[in-house]
Amino acid sequence: MTDTNQIKLTSLSSKGGCGCKIGPADLAQVLRELPSTLPNPDLLVGLDTSDDAGVYRLNDEMALVQTVDFFTPIVDDPYSFGQIAAANAISDVYAMGGKPLTALNIVAFPIAKLDKQILTDILRGAGDKLKEAGVTLVGGHSIDDKEPNLVLL
Repeated sequence: MTDTNQIKLTSLSSKGGCGCKIGPADLAQVLRELPSTLPNPDLLVGLDTSDDAGVYRLNDEMALVQTVDFFTPIVDDPYSFGQIAAANAISDVYAMGGKPLTALNIVAFPIAKLDKQILTDILRGAGDKLKEAGVTLVGGHSIDDKEPNLVLL
């Protein structure tokens, strides 16, 4: 186990934050090879716009904004990393004019290599940021991985 005060989270990631994403040209080339999604008149914003989130009409008055986002560490402080990752994820809902209500998280973490307190602090930071925004965390999943990563949907 590593001392929680000595570990630099940024040293565990090959690329930071959104820098891990596949470039738009490469992604577009791959997506062009896939069959189109089932046409749906209630899908207001979908794959064709490459937007921050999808928007699906529930009824004449209401639509559901869905997004998924991940973040690798861009700071070394675990609590701050959790806060930044959560703020980044829910900002996509705001960008689409929505109000985030719930979130799921997926956390990747090298559990045998790092002190569990680091993971606790990451999740506490994310949870506190979600609470600040009025978002309820409804669950999630964990993955034992070599690089820390926090995903929110």
